[in-house]
Amino acid sequence: MLFHSSLRRELSRSFGATLIVLVTVVMTMILIRTLGQASRGSFNPSDVTLVMGYTVLAYLPTLLTMSLFIAIIACLSRMYRDSEMVIWLCSGKGLASLLRPLMRFAWPVFLAVATLSLLVLPWSKQRVEDLKIQHQQRNDLQRITPGQFQASANGNRVFFVEKNLTEEKTGSNVFIATTENGKQTVTSARSGRVEALPQGQFLMLSRGQRLESTLATNDLKLSEFETYGTQVSTKVIDTVGIAPANTLSTLALIESGTTRSLGELSWRIGLIFASINFVIIGVVASSANPRVNKSVNLVFSLFAFITYYNLINLGQSWIVADKVDAVPFMVGLHGGILLLAVLWLSKAHNNWVLFSRPGKRST
Repeated sequence: MLFHSSLRRELSRSFGATLIVLVTVVMTMILIRTLGQASRGSFNPSDVTLVMGYTVLAYLPTLLTMSLFIAIIACLSRMYRDSEMVIWLCSGKGLASLLRPLMRFAWPVFLAVATLSLLVLPWSKQRVEDLKIQHQQRNDLQRITPGQFQASANGNRVFFVEKNLTEEKTGSNVFIATTENGKQTVTSARSGRVEALPQGQFLMLSRGQRLESTLATNDLKLSEFETYGTQVSTKVIDTVGIAPANTLSTLALIESGTTRSLGELSWRIGLIFASINFVIIGVVASSANPRVNKSVNLVFSLFAFITYYNLINLGQSWIVADKVDAVPFMVGLHGGILLLAVLWLSKAHNNWVLFSRPGKRST
C-alpha cells in the first residue's frame, strides 16, 4: 500500500538520523573515557582508536533498539499532529493494523540486534580485554617513552630516558626513582644499556650517582658509580583466571550454566526481546492529544527505555547473585511487558473506556 511505503520511508529517514546522532554522542563519551584510561596506563595510547571502535560495537545493540523506538515515536506523533492518522483511522483501520508495516521495517533491525548481541558483542569485549592484558604484560623497559616520565607496572619505579631503550638497547641521561622496602632511591646515569643475564633482564647504568634515603630515619646515602646494574621487572600478569562473562561466546555461556553465565545470557537475549516490545509500545505511546507538546512523547519514550533497560540490568545482577532464576525472570519481565503492551494496544484499537466520567449517562 502507498501508506505503508510512505510510512517506511519516513521511518528510514528518522531511524538513520537518530542512529547517527546517538552513535556520535556515544563515540564522544567513549573517546573521553578511553583517553582517561590510556592516561592511567590501562591501554596503549596508540590503541585508543581500536578500543573505541570495539566499544562502540558493543553498544550498537542498545543504540539500534533506542533509535528504532525513537523513530517510531517521532514518526507516528508527527502523523497525529498533521491529522494523517485521522485519515488512516477513518478508513476503518485501527492502531493494530500499523504493526504490519512497522514489523516489516523493523525485522532487519531485530536481526542486527540479535547478531550483534549474541555474536559480535562478546568478540568486541574480548578484543578490548586482549588489548588491556597485552599492554599490562609489557615489562618496565617496554613502557618507557623517550622524553617522558613513565611508571613501572607495580608503580614502585619511575623511569626517564632521552633515547628509546627498547629498540637500540642503549640510552642516555637515564633517571630512575624507586620506592620499596621503606627506602627511596634516586639513580641517575649518563648512559645505560639492557643486558640479558641468567637471573633476568638487567639495566646496566654507567657513570652516575645514587641517592638513597630511609623513610623512617631520614638518613641519606650518596654514592657514585662507574657501572651499576638494576633488575628490570619481567613479571607477567596471570591471565589464566576466570574470564569475564561478557567476553565469553553465547555457546560457552549456555554450556557453562553458572549464575554468572546465565546473568550475561539473560542480558544479551533481553536486548532482542526489548527491541520487539518497544515496537508495540511505540505504537500506543505515540497516540496522544495533538494539542499536547510534541516533546511529551519523546520524554516518555526516553523514560520507558531507561526503565526497561535498567530492569534488564537489575535482573542480570539478581541472577548472578542467585536471587532469581534466569528463565522465570525473563518470562516474567519480557512476557509481562509484552502482555501489558498488547492490552494497551487493544484498548486503544477498540476504544475501550475503563472508567466513565461521574454523572455521565450512556444513551
